[in-house]
Amino acid sequence: MLRFLFFRCLLATAIVLLWSSFTSASSIQSAITRDYGYLKDFYIDLHQHPELSFQENRTSEKIAIELGSLGFEVTQPVGSTGLVGVLKNGQGPTLMLRTDLDALPVKEQTGLSYASTQQVVDELGKTVNVMHACGHDIHMTVFIGTARRLVSLKDRWQGTLVLVGQPAEERGAGARMMLEDGLFERFPRPDYNLALHVSPELAAGTVGFTKGYAAANVDSVDIVVHGIGGHGAYPHKTKDPVVLAAKIILSLQTLVSREVPPLDPAVVTVGSVHGGTKHNIIGDRVDLQLTVRSYSDQVRQQLLEGIKRIALAEGHAYGLPDSLLPTVSIKNEATPSLYNDPDFTLRMAAVFERTLGKNRVKEVSPTMGGEDFARYGQVEPKIPSLMFKLGGVDRSLLNKAKESGEPLPSLHSPLFAPLPEPTIKTGVLVMTSAALELLAKTGTSSAE
Repeated sequence: MLRFLFFRCLLATAIVLLWSSFTSASSIQSAITRDYGYLKDFYIDLHQHPELSFQENRTSEKIAIELGSLGFEVTQPVGSTGLVGVLKNGQGPTLMLRTDLDALPVKEQTGLSYASTQQVVDELGKTVNVMHACGHDIHMTVFIGTARRLVSLKDRWQGTLVLVGQPAEERGAGARMMLEDGLFERFPRPDYNLALHVSPELAAGTVGFTKGYAAANVDSVDIVVHGIGGHGAYPHKTKDPVVLAAKIILSLQTLVSREVPPLDPAVVTVGSVHGGTKHNIIGDRVDLQLTVRSYSDQVRQQLLEGIKRIALAEGHAYGLPDSLLPTVSIKNEATPSLYNDPDFTLRMAAVFERTLGKNRVKEVSPTMGGEDFARYGQVEPKIPSLMFKLGGVDRSLLNKAKESGEPLPSLHSPLFAPLPEPTIKTGVLVMTSAALELLAKTGTSSAE
């Protein structure tokens, strides 16, 4: 009898917790629905006024005004065109939520009624079209929607919110610049870092998570291949840099296929080759641009050293003097690999499942893309961090693509167009629920 009563008590407790979780999520969801008209207008304005990296002045000001109106203490600029908003609500943990602000030099071709028609002058003085082709306008709208919910729910949590609007994510430089500008010295140091990224592969209304490595180290490498030019009819009197560049490109393929252990992810892609001027002229220079991707620091170093070794060795083998050997340079826009703290990730995944239901939460594979949010978790001592995926695709389009085998537009595509309403609503709901879990008042949780 005692055992029976014990199990009845456990069952009753579980039912109470589940019902409490459901009613809590339901009430937040209702508030988000009432707020969506405001958020939709906010989103459309951002979508129609995209700005390139380090030019996010209007965007940063818009976010700053919104946070200021909610009671955050706002500081700008931080790290070039970034901003930080701080809201203290008693004693407790500090949670950092981060959004990226910048857009891409892409001409929008979505056909949306609110499509971007923006043109700006880039840092090279060239007039380019600009579009939020990576979903940062979704990120910012969820960011503000979450801030609005958490301010309205201040009686449900305690601690400090640090909301970071980061510039130049697309350049891989914004997080580094904010840290160098004293992000974790001038403002409360977080106990947790949390961010999201819209996904072109998950249905709107769902979320995905990856524990451990989720995105790659990204390095940009330039190789200048020198030669001795001359007439195309007399190649024996030249040292053709085009031929040498071709040899280097082919030899680079062995780095991944024959030097890196097969179970360690690695990519070496030559994305740009420029050289020569005319059919019958052998030039004296070819420029190669590479993207290099890995997860571990050991493999990263192995790849970068291997690129230099191969370029120089091929130059020697081709008979070039030391003064004309290829030069290899690594650009200062590297992005470290994104590592989602496994324990923190699983804790947040449990919140997502309680909030949305298990059928709307999915563990997804890591990618070789880059994301400089990684830097915030790598400071010493390390901060538990998670970037999760927010589904953004109309489910009917996703199903159709699976049936036909034709891929949907990816991030950075001129055709990329997330489905705003369910994407934004879901993002605000899960981000708010996660914050309430992490900043829960003593003796409570997000389910209460």
